[in-house]
Amino acid sequence: MKKTLYLLSFCLGTSLFVQAQQKPTPKENAPLFTTVEDKPNNGSRTLNPDSYVVTTNEVTIKGQKVPYKALAGTIPVWNDEAKIQASLFYTYYERTDVKDKATRPLVISFNGGPGSASVWMHIAYTGPRILKIDDEGYPVQPYGIKDNPYSILDVADIVFVDPVNTGFSRIIDKDAPKSNFFGINADIKYLAEWIGTFVNRNNRWASPKFLIGESYGTTRVSGLANALQESQWMYLNGVILVSPTDLGITREGPVETSLKLPYFAATAWHHKVLEPSLQNKKLEDMLPEVEKFTVEELLPAITQGGFIAPEKRQAIAKKFARYSGLKETVILQNNLDISLDLFWKELLRDKGYTVGRLDSRYLGVDARDGGEKVDYNAELNSWLHSFTPPINMYLREELKYKTDLKYNMFGPVHPWDRSNDHTGYDLRKAMATNPYLKVLVQSGYYDGACDYFNAKYSMWQMDPSGKFKDRLFWEGYKSGHMMYLRKEDLEKSNEDLRIFIKKSLPKPGEPAKY
Repeated sequence: MKKTLYLLSFCLGTSLFVQAQQKPTPKENAPLFTTVEDKPNNGSRTLNPDSYVVTTNEVTIKGQKVPYKALAGTIPVWNDEAKIQASLFYTYYERTDVKDKATRPLVISFNGGPGSASVWMHIAYTGPRILKIDDEGYPVQPYGIKDNPYSILDVADIVFVDPVNTGFSRIIDKDAPKSNFFGINADIKYLAEWIGTFVNRNNRWASPKFLIGESYGTTRVSGLANALQESQWMYLNGVILVSPTDLGITREGPVETSLKLPYFAATAWHHKVLEPSLQNKKLEDMLPEVEKFTVEELLPAITQGGFIAPEKRQAIAKKFARYSGLKETVILQNNLDISLDLFWKELLRDKGYTVGRLDSRYLGVDARDGGEKVDYNAELNSWLHSFTPPINMYLREELKYKTDLKYNMFGPVHPWDRSNDHTGYDLRKAMATNPYLKVLVQSGYYDGACDYFNAKYSMWQMDPSGKFKDRLFWEGYKSGHMMYLRKEDLEKSNEDLRIFIKKSLPKPGEPAKY
């Protein structure tokens, strides 16, 4: 499977700060107090590598008022000679009515790409302010930001990090090799160092720590879990994988081919193209049947290739068609191997629509109904429509981070070195050497890029001995790659995070040992 969309601290110098302590004219959701470094980036497309702006606000979460401060700023990335190579932009939310930081969890959040900014989970999932969209996640005008009543800020502080060349983050030293940043292991190495600096500056060593990553961000945080232990001697309480990649866990041939079917079935169920005996079931009741067929019948059949008995091939194709919503003829013509591209094109071909890649609830319209590939990703265009105006409005106007830099929703990070990806096994090693560490996997049933059954497969293969079953958890949602865009799942997925964070905190005095 290819994952192409996978999918900020204090200044220690002697910079002059201006404090504006007067209260602003009252208005809904206005910042209550602001501290601003003197023109951190005003009128410039050159990034100040070490700067921050502070605003304060409050949000009501689950009926409780939560006051907080937000730091929007940059912290450098240094090389071994202490020369600044790059600077990362971050947004850090800290609840201000908590006296004891030692027991206050810290969540460090990354998105994916590689090359994607932290915008997605920042202003649509866990942060205190979220973009205005409709209840199913589609863009609406006028664009804007509103309070997030489901944010996890009531139980944990959060920092959203933009890796090099994403968001406002940039390479500072033009002579620095891009290979220092753009690759699976290079990315993990410099981000581990950066996290160490962030924790030092914000006095968070005593805090229980969690990593959350979405899409390629799951590759990133899986590797970081082990790298933080081995290079920073920093031990985590939890890792959250939102719409995970394959994490370097190999799946080829019949395994790769077979594991897609449960996703096909979920998408077909959503679009109401299954036969009544399946369509009338709840999704969660129907999918176990499909998963059983996938593992026990489809995988062995595809393994036999052209030597499978004709009658057996016909029987498998018939069941494949029943579960996928595709025509039996199409399945036979493709030797029981339906590519993702073909599925997105074929499922609703007779109705004149394509379905989205990252969220197959979204519909597209191609120039022609023929062919085996869609013209565009319907869901990604919708998301860029929804997210781009609000993140620019929010950072520049509400959080007061003034700059002429373009906020890179997706930044130039290629070529990306994908070699030596052993991040899933790194996460297993981090769990083995840290008995506190627990893992939560969150998947959308309609995600065709990082599908839910492959996420389960990765979890199973990451723990082949079964010794970590009580520390590995999986949750599914009736939406896609960014399950939190659907209001019902925004509430549920945040509550699942809240529960996970709480149960990943040891009791006072409980030792980390087997």
